[in-house]
Amino acid sequence: MLKPLEYLDDLIWMLYPILCAACNKPLYKGENCICTKCLFNLPRTGFHLQPGNNVERHFWGKVKIKRATAGFFFGKGQRVQKLVHQLKYKGRKDVGEFVGTLLGKEFCESDLNDIDLIVPVPLHKSRLKHRGYNQSDCFAEGLSKGMNKSASLNALIRKEATSTQTKKHRYERYLNVDNIFEVNDVSEIEGKHILLVDDVITTGSTFIACVEALLSVKGTRVSIAAIACA
Repeated sequence: MLKPLEYLDDLIWMLYPILCAACNKPLYKGENCICTKCLFNLPRTGFHLQPGNNVERHFWGKVKIKRATAGFFFGKGQRVQKLVHQLKYKGRKDVGEFVGTLLGKEFCESDLNDIDLIVPVPLHKSRLKHRGYNQSDCFAEGLSKGMNKSASLNALIRKEATSTQTKKHRYERYLNVDNIFEVNDVSEIEGKHILLVDDVITTGSTFIACVEALLSVKGTRVSIAAIACA
C-alpha cells in the first residue's frame, strides 16, 4: 500500500512531469534526465577505445595531445543536438552532469583513466554572468564523479570576450580565440595529465587555443574530451 507521501509524489509527477532532455517526453519514475529509449539510441562513437580515431586525427599537426574523444556523434535536429541545446541554452545543468557521469564511467575503461585532472574550457566572465553558468563546468563535474578524478573549474581563464564561433569559418574561428586563454595557477597543473573538456568539437579551434595555454606549463600533458563531435 502506498503511503500518503508517495501518493503526493505521484500526484506532483503527474501534474509537473520532468521531461526527457532529448525528446521532450515525460520521464517515467526511476528515469533521470534522459528517457530509457533515448539513452539506448544515443549515437555513441566508441572513440575512447580507438587510438587514432577521427577526433584525434583532427588535431594531428595542429597541437600536441595524448588522446582525444567525443562521446556521441552530433546530428542536426537529432537527440544529441537537443541535449546540448538544453544544457547550453535552457538551463538544464543536470544534462551536463548526467552525461558527464555516464561517459566518465565509460572513459575509465580506456587509457583516459590515466588523467590526473579534469579542466573545462572556460567562458569569459561577461558571458558567464549573462548565462549564469558554464555548460562545460557541468560536464566536467559529471566526469569527475564518473571517473573519480578531481576537476578544477578555474584552472584556465578566458582573458577576452569574443564573439560567438557558431557562424564563423575555420580560419575565422582560429583567429577569434588565438591567445585568449591563460593558466590561472601554474602549480595546480604542472607535471599533470590534463583532460580538457567542452560540449562539442567542431573545428577544434577553441580546444587548440586552450591546449597551447596548458602546454606552456612545464611537464603538462593534455588529452581532450567532448560530449559530441560534429
